Amino acid sequence: MNPQSATPIIEISDVCIFFGEFQALKDVSLDINLGERTVICGPSGSGKSTLIRCINGLEMHDSGSIKVDGELLTSSRSSLRSVRSKAGMVFQQFNLFPHLTVLDNLTLGPIRSRGLSQKEARDIAMHYLERVRIPEQSSKYPRQLSGGQQQRVAIARSLCMEPKIMLFDEPTSALDPEMISEVLDVIVELANSGMTMICVTHEMGFARKVADKMVFMDFGEIVEMSPPKKFFENPNSERCQDFLQKILHH
Repeated sequence: MNPQSATPIIEISDVCIFFGEFQALKDVSLDINLGERTVICGPSGSGKSTLIRCINGLEMHDSGSIKVDGELLTSSRSSLRSVRSKAGMVFQQFNLFPHLTVLDNLTLGPIRSRGLSQKEARDIAMHYLERVRIPEQSSKYPRQLSGGQQQRVAIARSLCMEPKIMLFDEPTSALDPEMISEVLDVIVELANSGMTMICVTHEMGFARKVADKMVFMDFGEIVEMSPPKKFFENPNSERCQDFLQKILHH
């Protein structure tokens, strides 16, 4: 396990979110320390994706507070821009621009948002394409790549913004089974480099391998939170036991 600082880099306190009458998150509180790797799991509709989307302001909370790297997240443009520069996000869908090459997809953000020159942005882009093991794909277009390669491009694109935190929202759920491990291998490598990471996933083998902390959600609440060994071998709640039984033995 990597050494973590005792200061939380993400502080979520009593967060509630409503979509009309439906309460998606109910008084959720969670601290993530610098360098910590947290896996959030739970049944469909439990609030996992809503929670991770909250952290970089893709969903705005109705009450409670979220601090990212000491900064209070509000709906102001400057707050959102600042928080998103610190927390990169990788989605289920790859969201790549189809009309741009891989390299252009990667350099767009650093040039526009970080003010880098074309050369600086290209150097950074190639560095991260090496990191996700597909530098040879730099001049191709997304449609010429497999799903697994496209997701690795999406990860590299987030890394090009050099965030302190990476958020993964079910990064393998849109992939064919044989492509899942190639994407998870890249995420494992990132985790081992000491990056702060929150990952929503159903891939429990991966969770066991990388997580410092497991968080189980159901009905918009955090039901259980513990280190992986305890989580998998001796969960406290019946709901968590039931979930693990279904997911580990299906």
